[in-house]
Amino acid sequence: MGALLGLVMGVGLLLIWRSGLRAPRRSAVAGPGWAARRTETLRQAGLDGVRSGHLAAVQVATGLACALVVLVATRTVSVAGCFAVFGLLAPVALVRRLRRRRMVDLRELWPEAVDNLTSAIRAGLSLPEALTALGQRGPEQLRPAFARFGNDYRANGRFMECLDRLKDGLADPVGDRVCETLRVAREVGGSDLGGVLRTLATFLREDARTRAELETRQSWTVNAARLAVAAPWLILLLLASQTSTLDAYDSTAGVMLLAVGGLVCVVAYQLMIRIGRLPEERRVLR
Repeated sequence: MGALLGLVMGVGLLLIWRSGLRAPRRSAVAGPGWAARRTETLRQAGLDGVRSGHLAAVQVATGLACALVVLVATRTVSVAGCFAVFGLLAPVALVRRLRRRRMVDLRELWPEAVDNLTSAIRAGLSLPEALTALGQRGPEQLRPAFARFGNDYRANGRFMECLDRLKDGLADPVGDRVCETLRVAREVGGSDLGGVLRTLATFLREDARTRAELETRQSWTVNAARLAVAAPWLILLLLASQTSTLDAYDSTAGVMLLAVGGLVCVVAYQLMIRIGRLPEERRVLR
């Protein structure tokens, strides 16, 4: 009896020791890198054929062009360097603006797409056929992605793989939710898919309406921040007609003044944007 108790106690201590040493394992798959994130941002902006390297080349070209134009106009190297940085960042700002605009447009279109999908299923079409039909009868901006889904499904007949490609092509948080809802409905089955889709469409409409109201109020803060940041540099550019004034910026003190002013503008802009920023939808259902 004593030997049995000792054996049980020893096994228990061994299990406790083993559980204490084993730290939670992290996923071996690393998160998306910098280039992958930029490429995804380009896809979300609707620039499917553009890659991170292409964007970097455009940034360099824009920065050099701005530097050359300002240098010819002002003959001041430090001021030209400042506007070269602006030119370097301008393509990224444009891509982010296009991304925000496209995501807002898609947020308004998804309820209509879900309604079309619900109608197709109620008419007797299967789920793959209903998704394929959105490539012809769905909202205009969503048709290319669903048309590619239809071509993929006709080519291999593998619904789950085609749905994954559809998610990657859409690169949209709302699209991820819709695709995962369809995936669960396909795997679980049942006759209540129409009700689930109607509930999803109602939720998407309420979410889009709420975010539109909040973004309208947020625009005041964003526009004020942009105006406050752009005003000093526009004034500096207007001084280009006074060469004697701009020559002072090529001195050590002038370069330091421009550097400190640029740093203050960046910090103030980021602070104002962070204060007025809304929680951004992320692709958590990749």
